[in-house]
Amino acid sequence: MVIVKATKSSEDGVLPSEQLLTAMSQYNEELIKAGIMKSGDGLKPSSEAKRVHFQGNQRTVTDGPFAETKELIAGFWIWEVASMQEAVEWVQRCPNPMPEESDIEIRPLYEMDDFVDNDTEGAIRAREQAFAQVQSLQNATVQPYLFFGGRCEEALSFYEQALGAVVVTKMRFDQSPDPLPEDILQAGFEHNIMHASFKVGQMTLMASDGCGAKTTMSGFRLTLAIATEKAADAAFDALAEGGSVDMPLAETFWSPRFGMVTDRFGVGWMVMVPEVTS
Repeated sequence: MVIVKATKSSEDGVLPSEQLLTAMSQYNEELIKAGIMKSGDGLKPSSEAKRVHFQGNQRTVTDGPFAETKELIAGFWIWEVASMQEAVEWVQRCPNPMPEESDIEIRPLYEMDDFVDNDTEGAIRAREQAFAQVQSLQNATVQPYLFFGGRCEEALSFYEQALGAVVVTKMRFDQSPDPLPEDILQAGFEHNIMHASFKVGQMTLMASDGCGAKTTMSGFRLTLAIATEKAADAAFDALAEGGSVDMPLAETFWSPRFGMVTDRFGVGWMVMVPEVTS
């Protein structure tokens, strides 16, 4: 844990200048590219904080600000590095995070290996590993992956126009850094899209042409929730062009606009306004 210690300016709520924000952003980018930064954030002044004091079974809550500025934290990073020396070298490259003199403290995190003498049976380690697995699943994401059987390029262009989609990545089979298994790809698919990702609103979807033309879209629908009825109408009409309307847009007991449509690529959509808008 790399700790940015508080100063008078941070406790006074003085925000960093544009120059410092830019420099810190560039530094964070270096950390991310190096693969060592796991998380990091700045903290608001202790005037917006609370402190809970423990004494036996009693808990006492105190409002900030707190007087001991040198003992307070203004921000932090969590890094994964090979050694303390590597962490020191990275901190030495950091821009001064404060307008005045400041300190950054580096503290190693405990790992289960540090408690081996107090966990001779390994039961606590096993339980912590189980907790970590549960936490990993809680933080997991589920994303739709659509296969277009040779029409992925056309589909991406269609969603860009119909839904304002933004294509994030696109790689073709002949750009693969590793050779494909023999006979897995249908003839003529060499320049087709092996993998793509695109965003519709806040949702990221993935897509591919697949390895051949035999592709069906069945057994699922994508739900497109839009804030206004006018925007929902426009999106529904755009998706229906060249496709088919399975349930016309109409008012329902759960939504002022709800309808189902299958677009020209066989992808089923449910378009809805999640709540009544004024």
